[in-house]
Amino acid sequence: VLLQASGGGLVQPGDSLRLSCAASGRTVSSVAMSWFRQAPGKQRELVAGITSGGTAKYADSVEDRFTISRDNAKNTLYLQMNNLKSEDTAVYYCAVTPERRVVNAPRLYTDWGQGTQVTVSS
Repeated sequence: VLLQASGGGLVQPGDSLRLSCAASGRTVSSVAMSWFRQAPGKQRELVAGITSGGTAKYADSVEDRFTISRDNAKNTLYLQMNNLKSEDTAVYYCAVTPERRVVNAPRLYTDWGQGTQVTVSS
């Protein structure tokens, strides 16, 4: 499956952004999808994931600020990011796993988007 991420940018602390990830090539409605991020010098980490049924899982650092959602009819994944902080600065990647549940390990994801840069700076 081809994943195309978009929506990143340069924002100030406290601002909001909405990331989108459009999937093509096959339907992804029956599997979990997730957003990861990777900051310079750090490992790629799970930000949020969502099952096909809509059950979401979040990293502690983004709980109550970020919301993950999906539109299975459009084969698209979203990440609404509110109250952004400087520590949210990273390249954000969307990914698909063959699992039905959200899994943390990047190695369990088979398809990745190209990444979109999010920079939070005053």
